[in-house]
Amino acid sequence: MFPGQHWGEWNDSQLHPTIQKLMKGYNKYLRPNFNEGPVEIGMSLDIASIDAISEINMDYTATIFLRQRWRDSRLVFPGNGNESVSVDGRLVTLLWIPDTFIPDSKRSFLHDVTVENRLIRIFSNGTVLYALRITATIACNMDLTKYPMDRQVCTLQLESWGYNLQDVVFYWTRGNDSVKGLDTLRLAQYSIESYYTSVSEAVYETGNYPKLVLHFALRRNVLFFILETYVPSTLLVVLSWVSFWISQSSVPARTCIGVTTVLTMTTLMMGARTSLPNANCFIKAIDVYLGICFTFIFGALLEYACAHFCTMQHQTLEELQRDLLRDFKESNGNGSILPARCIHPKQPVEVASCADEEDEREDRGRTCHPKAKSPDVASHETGIRVRRSGGCVDGCCMSSVRQASRTVAHVFSVENPHNIDCHSRSVFPLAFLFVNVLYWLYYLFL
Repeated sequence: MFPGQHWGEWNDSQLHPTIQKLMKGYNKYLRPNFNEGPVEIGMSLDIASIDAISEINMDYTATIFLRQRWRDSRLVFPGNGNESVSVDGRLVTLLWIPDTFIPDSKRSFLHDVTVENRLIRIFSNGTVLYALRITATIACNMDLTKYPMDRQVCTLQLESWGYNLQDVVFYWTRGNDSVKGLDTLRLAQYSIESYYTSVSEAVYETGNYPKLVLHFALRRNVLFFILETYVPSTLLVVLSWVSFWISQSSVPARTCIGVTTVLTMTTLMMGARTSLPNANCFIKAIDVYLGICFTFIFGALLEYACAHFCTMQHQTLEELQRDLLRDFKESNGNGSILPARCIHPKQPVEVASCADEEDEREDRGRTCHPKAKSPDVASHETGIRVRRSGGCVDGCCMSSVRQASRTVAHVFSVENPHNIDCHSRSVFPLAFLFVNVLYWLYYLFL
């Protein structure tokens, strides 16, 4: 159009025949082949970029070039089949175009810098090429049970909004080759494993509508998570084992290592959840591993608590035995004798020092030399052994008390508490290695 010239001043001879049809007598409100059969619409896609993939919102944002082709016999003009005319995208309001939409789209927009990114090209045989540049945020249902070793399959669906299968039919122009750009796409956390296209139907209450689906599989790159989460948590577990080589008497050192590793592991677990949904039904692989590491770290802290308790108990029993032995020696040196309640009245007894018991064990044929005889005796409770025609009254014998204390010590205490640390030095690493083997075999190969 020349400066100062209006639409009404154009001469028909100056316009292309197709433009003349658009301006005169073309009914854009009626689809092609009206009352003659459905319109076949071919689709093709170029994936320019996948900008973001969100596990929290379970969606991805992509910029695509959508191309649609159909034949409108009302736009045929003289020429060979390859001859075409490109018209301004703003003339789209004068054409009939399919009502294609993306059903899983949450947000989408058409780029308009510097003008609306539309392309309209009309061929001499009436074929119309209509291309758009769109950015859309599309929902993608994700299974995060194996996160971060997961594999997600997302889709991009194209459907007709108002025209059912009796009006339009969708098809991919070149099958799987109708989609370009995925092979060369580079993503931050994912790599595209494979993709394929399919043709389907969308069934709604209002009827059956044509639908095209692009399926593409995304494999998450686990190296980032190994460096950020798995290696630090494993090193924290190894750090908790250092306490096994520290003396049990170093209470502040071992307690500091245990508490520090537990708190650090808790912080690491909270940080790993920041990029994931706060409330979901998934128990993720990374949660399982962090839980395993936390269990081993907390177990190392409990191990020191048990070892320290057994050590203190062992020391208490040893002090008790030394006190009993000292009391026995003191009472034996003072010539103390058995209390009256330990002897049956009016029965001759033989009182002997328990120090002579050792000689009796060496020589079973001899008996303790008598020190005193009396039907009624009163003495200290310890250090005396009583014989009555057939044997010793065990309840009043000091050796029996010592033997009972030893029995209790064996039942309720560890003979050598330092062995707990010695066994833990091998049990904890072997158990952690075994659990790791099971973990990685399950999540990588099953």
